[in-house]
Amino acid sequence: MQPITTALCSFGMSGLVFHAPFIAANPKFSLYGVLERTKNLAQEKYPLVKTFRSLEDLLSDDAIELVVVNTPNITHYEFAKKTILAGKNLIVEKPFTATVAEAEELIALAKQKKVTIAVYHNRRYDSDFLSLKKVLDSGVLGTIVEAEFHYDRYKPELSKKVHKEVPTGAVGSLYDLGSHLIDQALQLFGTPDAVFADIAAFRPNSQVGDYFDLKLFYPAHRVILKSSYFVREPLPENILHGTKGSFIKTKADVQEQDLQAGKTPNATHWGIEPDADKGILHTEKNGIVIKEKITSLKGDYMLYYDAIYDAIRTDKTVPVSAEEGMEVIRVIEAALQSNLEKRVVPLSSN
Repeated sequence: MQPITTALCSFGMSGLVFHAPFIAANPKFSLYGVLERTKNLAQEKYPLVKTFRSLEDLLSDDAIELVVVNTPNITHYEFAKKTILAGKNLIVEKPFTATVAEAEELIALAKQKKVTIAVYHNRRYDSDFLSLKKVLDSGVLGTIVEAEFHYDRYKPELSKKVHKEVPTGAVGSLYDLGSHLIDQALQLFGTPDAVFADIAAFRPNSQVGDYFDLKLFYPAHRVILKSSYFVREPLPENILHGTKGSFIKTKADVQEQDLQAGKTPNATHWGIEPDADKGILHTEKNGIVIKEKITSLKGDYMLYYDAIYDAIRTDKTVPVSAEEGMEVIRVIEAALQSNLEKRVVPLSSN
């Protein structure tokens, strides 16, 4: 097995929590380098890692096979384009780009340069999403009538990261948190026919959206996606209603909190939720109404990196394609248009 020599484009929360631990713990990868313009935080945690002071220096290193573009949202397009032109395989953090036009250009360029490109929608590997999908696929709820997904927080203060509060492209909770919910909705139900959105900024002095309420219109059901920074006591974050019954599940995946606490992905009981967070299934089976708790599936972001290895080394399908990442941006653009024009916006996919 030849490990994939990998470099990160930053070492903030994304690099420290969501990427470096999985690359370092997976024998299929080698954490080779990190771009840090002034600090050496990566070397402090991973002494063998090489620190680069510029993207150009990183991309000129022939040893690097895979680059993770995990920089601020507005820079994804620029960093990804330079990475592709350098002939490197790449993972682009969500949201893929600020616009569909940027995504289309990167996809075409990656094909031209024959490099592997994927988007990091890791929440597909959350325990709650995997459990929700299993219930949905089982058909036990009958025909779905309505689904509602939340990504709420209580965080009324502005972010200390200035770039997150400047009203530029790809900034705001719709891009940051909404991209997770939209990707999951698309995975479960496909592309909606139309979108209606209400987007607002409720934090004092906020210049970017920190609240959204999206309704996705499908031929036979509706999907509601919501997020607010003023939810101290959250409602269930995952709700499915069908013609036979309902499934309700909290957002209880433990991976992020364990990573922030310094645990590694190879820890015992990784990705296993507490029993208290089991979902509630209330439906009808064989003419009998039942209400029971459902044990959640194990969450595991490492599955994403395993699939990336297979895509690069054996030419298998990437875990999240650039085209799928682009469809998330297409819904976001429709939502922004809907909010601006106060109307339902039809959604067309190329």
